Amino acid sequence: MHASSLLFSIAALVVAGCQMQPKETVVESPTKEKYELLGYESKVAWGEHLVTIGVCDDCHSPKIMTENGPEPDPSLRLSGHPASMEPANLDRKVIEQNGYGACNPHLTSWIGPWGISYAANLTSDPTGIGNWTEENFFRAIREGKFKGLENGRMLLPPMPWPNYRYMTDDELSAIFAFLKTVPPVKNVVPNPQPPVSAVM
Repeated sequence: MHASSLLFSIAALVVAGCQMQPKETVVESPTKEKYELLGYESKVAWGEHLVTIGVCDDCHSPKIMTENGPEPDPSLRLSGHPASMEPANLDRKVIEQNGYGACNPHLTSWIGPWGISYAANLTSDPTGIGNWTEENFFRAIREGKFKGLENGRMLLPPMPWPNYRYMTDDELSAIFAFLKTVPPVKNVVPNPQPPVSAVM
């Protein structure tokens, strides 16, 4: 046998041997929680991450003015529209009839064709979600029901529940776990107001 043929045969055997080796597979440990697999130390930490990237603070946290512009007030984080704050002094009729939208500087109240809506208190206080069950939270996000009540009214704009409803059960459960740890802020958010055309 020529040397070149021998080398070719040896190379073919090596390649064939390599191909026969079992591929290394990564098997998720059945004892590891979803949040650990994603690199978070706890379910609550994962929930906080989801709240942050879901920009919940944008509407649900009153703001303080900083050199970088308005930022969430840490002492009032996720406490919703302040009960003592008056609605913006705007011509609601013009806004509603022309399909416009307007908001206050905190982004916690919004005016539009639906009337005036106020961002909810999401803290662990009873005036927030302190008395909610996980089932209430799931229904609020998946079905857009106020306070997650089966017969509750629909959530109003700009709450993007039609987008958030596609979160997984694990994601929603983590968010709820985090919200239950948010320091309580007693704040009874005002009821929404109907369009001015509906009360004229």
